[in-house]
Amino acid sequence: MLKGKHIVVGVTGGIAAYKACELVSRLSKQQATVEVVMTEAATSFVNPETFQALSRNPVITSLFQSVKYWEIEHISLAQKTDAVIIAPATANIIGKIANGIADDFLSTMVMASTVPVVLAPAMNTQMYENPVLQRNLELLKSYGYHFVDPCEGLLACGDTGRGKMADPALLEEYLVSLLMPKQDLAGQRILITAGPTREEIDPVRYITNYSSGKMGYALAEMAQKRGALVTLVTGPCQIPVPEVNEVVSVLSTEEMLQAVMIRYEQQDAVIKAAAVADYRPADRAAQKIKKQDDSSMELTLVKNPDILWELGKAKNNQVLVGFAAETENLIENAASKMTRKNLDLIIANDLTQPGAGFNHDTNQVTLLYPDGHSQQIPFGEKKKIADSILDEISRLLDGKIV
Repeated sequence: MLKGKHIVVGVTGGIAAYKACELVSRLSKQQATVEVVMTEAATSFVNPETFQALSRNPVITSLFQSVKYWEIEHISLAQKTDAVIIAPATANIIGKIANGIADDFLSTMVMASTVPVVLAPAMNTQMYENPVLQRNLELLKSYGYHFVDPCEGLLACGDTGRGKMADPALLEEYLVSLLMPKQDLAGQRILITAGPTREEIDPVRYITNYSSGKMGYALAEMAQKRGALVTLVTGPCQIPVPEVNEVVSVLSTEEMLQAVMIRYEQQDAVIKAAAVADYRPADRAAQKIKKQDDSSMELTLVKNPDILWELGKAKNNQVLVGFAAETENLIENAASKMTRKNLDLIIANDLTQPGAGFNHDTNQVTLLYPDGHSQQIPFGEKKKIADSILDEISRLLDGKIV
């Protein structure tokens, strides 16, 4: 599947460097052109000749080693490749890239790259959980870098926890999906809602929730990559907006309802991933409400329109998908919501699970269907979760067409 693709595998100085041997072997068997760049520290774990034999290409270990051609090699390699994957990605290389430090071949080449860069972190649990490392991860994600998160297990240091590099088979699968995305949704018109809504109390205050929009944005990005014509109706979010066919920015639940309903008839599927405010203030103050001497303040709320219920009522032949973010009775509450709102599929999301729900880059969900059967999607990156959800939506769309 990767025949004709040019992939650079960066290997840094961690005990997981031995796993990169399997990754290079797998990519070579896919008939990709693989070139390996090793940091000096990485050569203490794996001999460069091993990667040379597996990739059938010379291995680069120094910024100043003799070049094969009359060109600036770290620039030319960055320009001719289709993707770069760094596995393992140590805290050191992540920190360098996040802060613009280019002091060896690998970091210099990444600085010159305009192609997707994938990092597979691997390190001690305490290092991975360090707030400085987490800040660097968030910064790189905001710049568009790709990550395959480490898994939990027994680490080389003897600790048990998150920090093991992802399995080479999973890294291979990620690269295939990145470079050779499925086109099973080609031409399908899909509308996705994302993020929170805001209900204004006065000109400076509002009611909202913790939704970051990450799940909805991941769905929009992956649907676009699979060929869909995507409309993203989004509440206010603080993350980069994916490149889709149409982006509609709204603030309130009423605005989101209007934006969705005027486009509903033209859609093949609607995925309502937004976490809208269920209530709004009965009266919005024209001026800022000043603090009073009283010890309390009363705020009267009225119910907002139920967007998903309105869509279910007006559904013609669209595939309608909802989310159920719950803190208790996950399956029962989600199943009830699916029935009441005439859905074809509902994604049940347990907010009490570590690493799942609002503001996380990861999630764990259960898919429920009207016939009563369910399917659990394992814990993972939201983009990976999004792809699994879209697999089911693609199947449902095929059923609608038949």
